[in-house]
Amino acid sequence: MSSERPKLVVFDLDGTLLDSVPDLAIAADQAVRALGYPGVSESQVRDYVGNGADILIGRAISQSLEVHPDLGPELLQQARVYFDRFYAETGHRLSQLYAGVKETLEKLHQEGFTLAVVTNKPSHFVPEILQQHQIAAYFSDVIGGDDFEKRKPDPIALNWLLEKYGCTPEQMVMVGDSKNDILAAKNAGCPSFGLTYGYNHGQPISDAGPDYVADNIAELLDIVLVSA
Repeated sequence: MSSERPKLVVFDLDGTLLDSVPDLAIAADQAVRALGYPGVSESQVRDYVGNGADILIGRAISQSLEVHPDLGPELLQQARVYFDRFYAETGHRLSQLYAGVKETLEKLHQEGFTLAVVTNKPSHFVPEILQQHQIAAYFSDVIGGDDFEKRKPDPIALNWLLEKYGCTPEQMVMVGDSKNDILAAKNAGCPSFGLTYGYNHGQPISDAGPDYVADNIAELLDIVLVSA
């Protein structure tokens, strides 16, 4: 990262700010069972998340990171309907912020950074979740997985933010827990901050080549709070 203090800090949601797998696993398990397929465990779903709900539910039916090619679009569409319904019914009651998240967001907000969320999660779930965990007020922009025609690792959302705020890529940091977050940052030309505790299909986040790797999100403050 350059010696210039960044202006814009962008966060992934699931696996970065929030451990949402317990609720996602309930919804995925109920959805596949409703279609007559074997259920999935929380540990399985922890490996399946990160590429959006459609791929999550395809992986859950397939019981594999690779979605089975024989699964037809009508089946996957019906599975997604079930998943969305069951996920809404969880009320996100089992999801929890990771340690240090709220304090880190508060400090960044106080210091005048512009904060945004860019997640592959379906858009309509995100505002409620941020409100529920009392962190919505920190973010100037919240971009979900269907707000643009492509999701991370495509940089379209990050590029949109750069243009909106008139920032250079060097003035933005992408904070995430998965390869998709790090690749999106690389594709946008901005630095990336990878967290070791989230969901990355069972692979170490360091394998994706982030500029920084940390075990706790609070370590981000040491990186971005540099003098201009």
